Amino acid sequence: MVAKKLTKSKVTEKQIFTDSEYVVKRIYQKSSKTKSTEDAGTYPFTRGIHPEMFRERFWTMRQYSGFGDAKLTNERFKFMLEKGQTGLSMAFDLPTQIGYDSDSPQAEGEVGKVGVSITSIKDMMIAFDGIPLGKVSSSMTINSTASTLLAYYIAVGESQGFKSTELRGTTQNDILKEYIARNTYIYPPQPSMRLIGDMIEFCADKVPSWYPVSISGYHMREAGCTATQEIAFTLANAIAYIETCLEKGLKIDDFAPRLSFFFCCTIEFFEEVAKFRVARKIYAKILKEKFHAKNPRSLQLKFHTQTSGESLTAQQPNNNIVRVAIQTMAAVAGGTQSLHTNSRDEALALPTQESAKIALRTQQIIAHESGITKTADPLAGSYYLEELCDQIEIDVWKYLKKIEKMGGSVKAIEKGFFQSEIRANAYRLKKETDDAKRIIVGVNKYSEEEQQPELLRIDGRIEIQQNKAIKKLRADRDSKKLENALSAMQSAADTEENLMPYIVTAAKAFATTGEISNTFREVFGEYRPKEVF
Repeated sequence: MVAKKLTKSKVTEKQIFTDSEYVVKRIYQKSSKTKSTEDAGTYPFTRGIHPEMFRERFWTMRQYSGFGDAKLTNERFKFMLEKGQTGLSMAFDLPTQIGYDSDSPQAEGEVGKVGVSITSIKDMMIAFDGIPLGKVSSSMTINSTASTLLAYYIAVGESQGFKSTELRGTTQNDILKEYIARNTYIYPPQPSMRLIGDMIEFCADKVPSWYPVSISGYHMREAGCTATQEIAFTLANAIAYIETCLEKGLKIDDFAPRLSFFFCCTIEFFEEVAKFRVARKIYAKILKEKFHAKNPRSLQLKFHTQTSGESLTAQQPNNNIVRVAIQTMAAVAGGTQSLHTNSRDEALALPTQESAKIALRTQQIIAHESGITKTADPLAGSYYLEELCDQIEIDVWKYLKKIEKMGGSVKAIEKGFFQSEIRANAYRLKKETDDAKRIIVGVNKYSEEEQQPELLRIDGRIEIQQNKAIKKLRADRDSKKLENALSAMQSAADTEENLMPYIVTAAKAFATTGEISNTFREVFGEYRPKEVF
């Protein structure tokens, strides 16, 4: 971990620290290097990427949904849209995430459990039945199989009468953080980076309103890293993706405006707001000074935020409503473009319909009733906040320089650098909680006996139904057309051609998620990480 240069305090009693171990002084005087004349909507966008921010339009309220089969997910989508959700966000089950069909032995017991099971274009059609894809923005939390799921989405949009140029949304598609923190990878880093580069190139031409990658600090933060590490590691990964696209011959301003980010928001309110401000500022400088972007939109860090699932507790789950409300306020004060609020019961199970509605209402109350949206930068001028920004910025640059010396993100991942940094901080946080130095209400203080709330249970019959459906799909489709599509895709994988057109063709031929992934497995192999101690 990068050593922190602690700010000296006049108080001689015990020191108080933020979650990232910055000293919190008793009182702050003006000392920030941030220029007070800086405006929202202007470089380097510390105060926000738009001049009016939420005075003009609220952030997208994009609640994360997906469980069981496509029909159940379609019903939840429609319920949340009816309650005022303004964008869709799709969660996928583990087999879909790692490229296995529901009837694969590797999928047994996992079908529909942590998200929806999508085995082919038919499932995607059912999931979005009655939802016009040209008129709604959809986000898909999918990485290793992102190219396949985007192909399904494009094909479904076309079946509804919408051209790919009319589709709006985001695929997470951030494989580097999978190697670091989440582990739903399939292929080794190089072919995985190639697929991402192909998607970015394809979307720039064919799906120009789509964000083909959402570079994610969220999962690294949930795994245990600090706010500072979250920014540094995420921006280091962004540099790697940008360099991949430049190596393909793309020009920075052709694709940078459609890069997006995904951050976590924990309950350390001021540090989280400072984190978002610093992320915007450093990213703008990297794009301008390192990559020489000219388009102002290329310099803007646009990000989705999710409140912290790791911070929620199984004990006294109603307390989580308060935690999420505080985190929501921090995300909004930090200038997010899109937000998912976690539900009170997510430490126990997938959220019930009622819990999901409360989470959405949390956003709506803050948007309409709190007054926080009435000014573009509500915490401007806070000496405490701006000094935190200065401290975080210094340490983020230190990390970025260290990662650059290692040869960039991929090399740093292969050396286990990110992983060991996250592991060390996760241990510190856990030990502080175990020793009651970090108070978690209802866990290590103010605990009490309580009854378990009603939880959402995934019916085991869904796996049986999915397996029947996929057998029928295989029996009904044109096997020759499918074979030709998969063969062409496999041949293209051995060249430097863009793979997306081949994947779209395979999707339209009713290839399954597993069949597309297995075709690439034959060419690219599977990733097996070295054990890092």
